[in-house]
Amino acid sequence: MPWWGVTVVAVLLGLVLFVWDLGSIGLVDETPPLFAASARAMAESGDWLIPHVNGLPRYDKPPLVYWLMAALYSLPAHARWDPLGSWAAGLPSALASTATLLLLCLLTAWWERRVLDQPQGLWLVAGLLYGLSPLVMLWSRIGVSDSLLTALVALALVSSWCAFTSSKLPWWLCWLVLGLATLTKGPVALVLFGLCWAGFALLEQDTARVWQRLRPLPGVLVSVVVAAPWYAAAFWREGTPFVESFFGYHNLQRFTQVVNRHASPWWFYGAMLLLASLPWSPLVLLGLWRGLRRRQSLARFAACWLLAVLLLFSLSATKLPSYWLPATPAAALLAVSVLAERDAAVRWCVRVGACADLAIGVALASAPTWLARLRDPDLVDLPQLLAGSPLLPSAVALLVAGALLALWFSAANPRLWCSAPVLAVQFSWLLMVPAVFWPLLQLGDGLRSQPMRTLAWRAQALQTSSQAQGAPIAMLGLIRPSFHFYSRAPIAYEGTSPQALVNLNHRLRMEPRVRVPEHSHRILVAAPLQLEQHRHWGALLSPRVAQQGRFGLWWLDLARLDRKAQLLQQRQGLTPTWQVPRPERF
Repeated sequence: MPWWGVTVVAVLLGLVLFVWDLGSIGLVDETPPLFAASARAMAESGDWLIPHVNGLPRYDKPPLVYWLMAALYSLPAHARWDPLGSWAAGLPSALASTATLLLLCLLTAWWERRVLDQPQGLWLVAGLLYGLSPLVMLWSRIGVSDSLLTALVALALVSSWCAFTSSKLPWWLCWLVLGLATLTKGPVALVLFGLCWAGFALLEQDTARVWQRLRPLPGVLVSVVVAAPWYAAAFWREGTPFVESFFGYHNLQRFTQVVNRHASPWWFYGAMLLLASLPWSPLVLLGLWRGLRRRQSLARFAACWLLAVLLLFSLSATKLPSYWLPATPAAALLAVSVLAERDAAVRWCVRVGACADLAIGVALASAPTWLARLRDPDLVDLPQLLAGSPLLPSAVALLVAGALLALWFSAANPRLWCSAPVLAVQFSWLLMVPAVFWPLLQLGDGLRSQPMRTLAWRAQALQTSSQAQGAPIAMLGLIRPSFHFYSRAPIAYEGTSPQALVNLNHRLRMEPRVRVPEHSHRILVAAPLQLEQHRHWGALLSPRVAQQGRFGLWWLDLARLDRKAQLLQQRQGLTPTWQVPRPERF
């Protein structure tokens, strides 16, 4: 296929997998609404330097992804054509994954023509290996920075490889892209780049050539010139809090200590390697093994790329599944690097992958049984809804058909290109995207996100009434940033303990962003329905004014709140503690 054909097919695949139907579901708690609210506030306030959410600066990530989202939120009549706000929030991630898929297809097509000299359609396999990864499909539709980081890291590494193997591509291009990656998620991009090339240089025993071709000293200067102006401006305006939060907490402390209870065992990313590449994990492992043994090869470079991600984040104390995303392009390259070979080991891995696909189908057939064990209270009705839905039977039929066809291909003609059985399974997964994946997302949105979204819209209408105009809203017993996004009001998040009651009373009188106006005598409270039976809160609430799912909305009388808080302070010796600094307060 000509280059323009590869480009067109890759872009169409990316649009179908990541962009199509993007705005049909709302924002999913907890992190995506923080990004979306920050970007929308940036667009509405005109302050494009520091993101703010719920009235507080948000230092967790640099601004590039916020800028992209904010540009979309700034488009005319945005609220009309994107009422859920999820299209503007998710489009940067979706387009970033589309760009990564295109990059992999073009790189593999070049490798087939220049190295193999025998086109086998592996470029399509590589693109689908990346695009159909369960991890990639999920995070490409979420408005966070991980997919954009993955795209920029992939572009930086691929362009550096091209500069290393050929003098036609300028050496500075990869460093320019790394500067943008540093504006996306901080210095982690430079660390991954350095680890990958250090490993490759050691394996090749040719550090001098790597140093000569990539020119790291002037290269780092290029990255600094791109990224440093924002960091300098942020420090100039925000000072020590920015340094302590961004570098101290969100980078150093996340690496050295477990934050937000994101602790996992040391082998967590070994498991992610297997899960993120399903059902073709055996091909990735074989490609990793062979790639490390092949000098001057793209496979060896991809192996160093994957191992750099594995090593860095395995050493990190805080572990999240999304940290593995930058390794998924390398996993796709490793898998296709061995598919060009038709030896017994490759055929065995293909058959194991087909059997794994068959096993996934069998597991989905029994999904109502194991889904009943879910502990998420928002999804308790999911097994019953799936039991009467054609989604699971459709998924099982597609998976089993693809697996059986792949096994037949691999057994009927041993000389058949190994990409044929892989493509058989991939096309079954591709058909599942519109038939199963999108409807499942909408089903999950209806169960988990829509009740909170509808309650937030109801709160917005009540909060702007004459009875409580300008007053904040309190959310007690849970943290759902989507409530802030959809209500467009400042939210005082607190627990339900006596200490939380004292804190809320003091905050409503003293904290500027949630202070109650003088003319208001009550505020709205959103919480689980159980709050009505709570020992301290129940007597403070008016009759329920709205209910969605397991959540309710009440008026809370501020005079009664103040009396209850003073009583608790006298009897239990409680004092307000909300002013104690917390690194991830919003």
